Amino acid sequence: MSTATPPFESARIGLVSISDRASRGQYQDLGLPSLRQWLGTALHNPLEVIERLIPDEQPLIEACLRELVDQHGCHLVLTTGGTGPALRDVTPEATLAVADKVMPGFGEQMRQISLRFVPTAILSRQTAVIRKQALIINLPGQPKSIKETLEGLKDDAGQSVVGGIFAAVPYCIDLIGGPYLETRDEVCKAFRPKSALRRTDSTPGT
Repeated sequence: MSTATPPFESARIGLVSISDRASRGQYQDLGLPSLRQWLGTALHNPLEVIERLIPDEQPLIEACLRELVDQHGCHLVLTTGGTGPALRDVTPEATLAVADKVMPGFGEQMRQISLRFVPTAILSRQTAVIRKQALIINLPGQPKSIKETLEGLKDDAGQSVVGGIFAAVPYCIDLIGGPYLETRDEVCKAFRPKSALRRTDSTPGT
């Protein structure tokens, strides 16, 4: 006898693209649409997405992150851009300034993925932190790199070669009191200990 599956929890996610030129309208921002599209394909949850496009100014970035977490109640905030060694790249500094806890493993894994393509990946300074009940992650600036770091790399047969960072995101958000994020396995299979699972699979109504 099958039992009804509870509906997927809604999730409020903040997306922040950090770029001087895009914020001035000198070129089209690609980070926000890339993040929005990927989340829409990767998650079963209904999403409320709050987007911001801001310049590389540390006080503005800090204020934006605080706003998304403290005022809007986002449990996940993804930033893109501003993580290199250039003088104007201050996203990691702003992220660390609002942190309650630092989660360095996310940045380590992102660099491992990017190093498969370019040796300059070691210049990336992406990091992740927890502020209150929110996970904030700095992602690369290029759409291709965003996708690769979130879902990882697969071989021609579709088998995972390097795990993406998003596989660890849902359980992290569980642990800090956020909504139960449920991923589409064909895009990115979330990992949780058996004791933390709420469903037997990701198919609604089974």
